[in-house]
Amino acid sequence: MKPLKRWKSRTLVFLAVVGPGIITANVDNDAGGILTYSQAGAQYGLLLLWTMIPITLALIVVQEMSARMGAVTGKGLSDLIREEFGLRITFLMMLAILFINFGNVVTEFIGIATSLELFGLTRYVTVPICAVIVWLIVVKGQYKTVEKVFLAASFFYITYIFAGALAHPAWKDASFATIKPPALKAFRDQAYLFMVIGVVGTTIAPWMQFYLQSSVVEKGVTRRGLKASRWDVITGCIFTDVVAWFIIVACAATLYVHGFRDIKYAADAAQALKPLAGQYAYILFAVGLFNASLFAASILPLSTAYTVCEGLGFESGVDKRFGDAPFFYWLYTLLIVAGATLVLLIPGPQLVRIVLWSQVLNGIVLPFVLIFMLLLINKKELMGEYVNSHLFNAVAWGTTVLVAGLSLALVVGYLTGKTG
Repeated sequence: MKPLKRWKSRTLVFLAVVGPGIITANVDNDAGGILTYSQAGAQYGLLLLWTMIPITLALIVVQEMSARMGAVTGKGLSDLIREEFGLRITFLMMLAILFINFGNVVTEFIGIATSLELFGLTRYVTVPICAVIVWLIVVKGQYKTVEKVFLAASFFYITYIFAGALAHPAWKDASFATIKPPALKAFRDQAYLFMVIGVVGTTIAPWMQFYLQSSVVEKGVTRRGLKASRWDVITGCIFTDVVAWFIIVACAATLYVHGFRDIKYAADAAQALKPLAGQYAYILFAVGLFNASLFAASILPLSTAYTVCEGLGFESGVDKRFGDAPFFYWLYTLLIVAGATLVLLIPGPQLVRIVLWSQVLNGIVLPFVLIFMLLLINKKELMGEYVNSHLFNAVAWGTTVLVAGLSLALVVGYLTGKTG
């Protein structure tokens, strides 16, 4: 009976803690992420699959650090940065996050518009309606209700696994490409380097660390629930990158093989799949894109509002009423309204640039966020016995140095005119 009771106790703790890790990781596969993975498969076939294993390991380590800091300190990441490094640095960081996240919000509404246009619905109707739905979910809901909606949305990503299977890829080649990096000469190609940074930036985005830590705090996860919280993080990270793997494989097996390389929107990939992989793959890809875009259009403005309010000392939280946290809710509202409006007003080519650069800027800013996290999580007076292990430090610092190096190489390439 004792093992059974212990198993039941652990299950109850996990169910009480589960949510933040799975939700944060899955939102990562948003409209911008789906576009980036689709382009990776369409333009380079299987040549970017090797990134999935190291990125997944790095994502688990980084997300676990965020969850652990939230559970141990009871404070959000931007809160800790302000307290430990001062308001000036925090303010600059908040401006950068606000700018990048707004580009991501625009990307989500592009995903909503283009996915529903595949079913013959005009964006001038769907975008405003979805913007109102997104606003109501968070502003009128309680944390537990909102979390249940987000968890349900997370499981809809399984549509991409089915779509990938329907594309009938060369499973052996895909498996081999997952464990074997390309030749070093591939990294001398600025376009390939751009795509690698985009894949890293869309998989381990800066906003995720802020949102995950804030949601762990708001959910009330403490040191007692830390072990269950780790499993929440690990489950979410593995699932989201399995989905990313299937998106790349599906587009490599269809679009790349048949020469469809020009993917401007994630919806273009769905459209191109129709004659190549069949009606069901097309529908699954399109439905998955709409779910991902609507889901992320709720989370990204929410993450931004959490980050800015915590960093500047304003009240924040979904469980608070509008009157108790006015800056939090007004910022959330403004991001949704502005993002939806731009999608209705700005011409297509400019929107494409916003989508692409929002993902790459995620990768460029990521090292700065990771440095702050590493400095904080290794402070004994802040974390006590919960400071990073040598292994976690090695993985996190390695990720920071690698992404910073790739970003620097890309910037140098642009400055020297080696890429357009």
